[in-house]
Amino acid sequence: MIIKIHQTVKTENALMYNERKVKNGVAEFFDSGNTFSANPFQYDEIYRLKIFADIEKNSRVKNKCLHISVNPSNSDYSKLGDETIRKEIGSLLEHLGYENQPYFVYKHADLERVHFHVVSTRIDKLSGKKIKDSNERQKVQQFINELNQKYGLKGKYEREELVFRFSPRSRNIKQSLEELFQYFNGLDEITSKELYEEALRLFNVEIRKSRRGHIVVVTDEIGNLIRYPICLSNFKNCPEFYASSNERVRKEQTLKTSLFEKYNPYKSLLNEMVWQSLIYKRADARDKKPRLKKKSQKKYRQKM
Repeated sequence: MIIKIHQTVKTENALMYNERKVKNGVAEFFDSGNTFSANPFQYDEIYRLKIFADIEKNSRVKNKCLHISVNPSNSDYSKLGDETIRKEIGSLLEHLGYENQPYFVYKHADLERVHFHVVSTRIDKLSGKKIKDSNERQKVQQFINELNQKYGLKGKYEREELVFRFSPRSRNIKQSLEELFQYFNGLDEITSKELYEEALRLFNVEIRKSRRGHIVVVTDEIGNLIRYPICLSNFKNCPEFYASSNERVRKEQTLKTSLFEKYNPYKSLLNEMVWQSLIYKRADARDKKPRLKKKSQKKYRQKM
């Protein structure tokens, strides 16, 4: 059993991520608690979002969202079943101090195993203050240990089945990130750069702006770097929405070249001619850069 608290900044992002999964038919409404309606899922997502919006009025709190994923292995899920998992999710929220908070649970089936997402808010609905979240990781691990002991679950699941989990000692991290990008690039529900970044943050991965472009960083639960950054340009599978115009041109050119080589019998000679032409054009463009004139003007002023 793996239980992970995701560092999602906005509650709206976490909620809408799960709502889209339901609309796409790869998730379903599973449970809810502490809401005015006995069945809040009979209304639309705006109704559910408003429940959190009415509580989250404290502008001083940055991370207002509580987003938890509960990931049983296939054997764990067959042992527990939906009813026990529903009960234990409520126990988990109580263990973390969120027993009185409104929450929604979604059951996902888009991977090879069933898993669950819990969305709630860190802002106390009565006081308007942030609920204390110190030692959350230790509390979650304690809950997992008790759960494993109570139901006789396998404690080795985390090492065996979790693929995209990064740590300071992770090996082949670049290859793992490549696979993560490739996986996200194939998801139709990620339709914007913001959603892509939100999905990466679920795995403590961020793409940040640097002087020469972008870098990929792996962080801990609170956003601190735990590995050296990797330039985005070093990845073959570039994340969607980050491909530069040059990259798109290169892909188009690759397609044209493949068709050209397939159907033109004089490809070698023509390729050489085109290549030479490009080299000369780049050299001419380099010689005609306006900054060269600016330098000569500066030297002339110094002599005066």
